[in-house]
Amino acid sequence: MTHLDQPEEFQRALSEGAWLLRQNRPQEAMERLLPLYELAPSNPDVAINLGGAYILQGKWNKAERVLSRAAQLHPDNVLIWINLGAAHLGRLELAGPQQQERAIRAYERALEIDPQAPNVHYHLGLIYKDRGDLERAVAAFAQALRANPTDADAQYWLAWLERRRAELAAQAESDLLAGSDEGGNI
Repeated sequence: MTHLDQPEEFQRALSEGAWLLRQNRPQEAMERLLPLYELAPSNPDVAINLGGAYILQGKWNKAERVLSRAAQLHPDNVLIWINLGAAHLGRLELAGPQQQERAIRAYERALEIDPQAPNVHYHLGLIYKDRGDLERAVAAFAQALRANPTDADAQYWLAWLERRRAELAAQAESDLLAGSDEGGNI
């Protein structure tokens, strides 16, 4: 029996791991959380924090393994699904279509559980923007602002997308006019 087998020691170690994550010290958090995960792999709080530590270190596959198992065991835990979405996505600029699809599914599951889940609409907006799906990106960022009206990043991207849509509409109109001018001068 280890000292972590005692409920109060287990909780203290879990709290320390979570604190280390908040201090942006994911390696130390992982070192503190890994023995807890080995001892209690079905504990959702341990999985969420260990998965978060892996995500912050860019260890996407390890995070996916921990969080996928947790999602099976705790399918209604919104934080598991939010973190699983981040693990599936990895770095957006490097994520391929399949990674993006898995992330979208995880984020959508989080929204089924909690339609106001923090940052989920924002992350969906980034994915849709990256894919060039401006309409869905606009809708996602607008939802992010409904959930958190002070989200400066969502405000920025929504304004950027609105400008981009206006530019594309003006270009399409210009192309249409140019095409009709050429057609009339035969």
